[in-house]
Amino acid sequence: MSYIKYEQNGFVGVLTIDREKALNALNSEVLADLDAELDAIDLDSTRCLIITGAGQKSFVAGADIGEMSTLTKAEGEAFGKKGNDVFRKIETLPIPVIAAVNGFALGGGCELSLSCDIRLAAENAVFGQPETGLGITPGFGGTQRLARTINVGKAKEMIYAGTKVKAPEALSLGLVSAVYPAEELMPAAMKLAERISANAPIAVRACKKAINDGISLPIEKAVEVEEKLFGDCFETHDQKEGMACFLSREKPKPKAVFTNN
Repeated sequence: MSYIKYEQNGFVGVLTIDREKALNALNSEVLADLDAELDAIDLDSTRCLIITGAGQKSFVAGADIGEMSTLTKAEGEAFGKKGNDVFRKIETLPIPVIAAVNGFALGGGCELSLSCDIRLAAENAVFGQPETGLGITPGFGGTQRLARTINVGKAKEMIYAGTKVKAPEALSLGLVSAVYPAEELMPAAMKLAERISANAPIAVRACKKAINDGISLPIEKAVEVEEKLFGDCFETHDQKEGMACFLSREKPKPKAVFTNN
């Protein structure tokens, strides 16, 4: 059986990690299923992706400790690479990805959320990197992405001490964009995904690439990345349609299927 469920709602894909009895913990099989499902997404007809966890308790409670407990040094490094490869695939997916964090987001779950573009949380969400209590470091990008997302000192505290952060504090830290009652989380995520999907897909994809490619560059190089992607938007259907409709006060009619022109 696959541990990943996928649904298509118009231009929005919803990917659910479905290992509820284990609080959606990540093992090698779950990572392989996730990797395969990401490859199967039709990027010509999908403009935004939502990732969430099955059930009401957990987004992803972490990596599977039972599997990790017997790993050798080499196997541990390989397991870290497997997770990092999948999470980088999410991070570099051309379309925006929203994490709808519906409960525990610990260890690999926190790292999974950090690989997404936007994080929305239910009121019961809890974030943390508790790995040092298990004698290991975060292995799926936590030491890198958390410190690039929130205050470095707080990131170090969370990682060194294993401090857990509840949804209201996560919001104050900028770790999440919004917090909702549990029953409102997925409708809110869908509403945001539909707003994103209503905008020109070439422009949205270019914005994601500009941010991701430019954020670690010196500003003089980063603006060159933006200039190139800005220019690439011109002479496309979306740019012509969008600007013509703005000038004529009509509503744009974007193409139903994504194309590069």
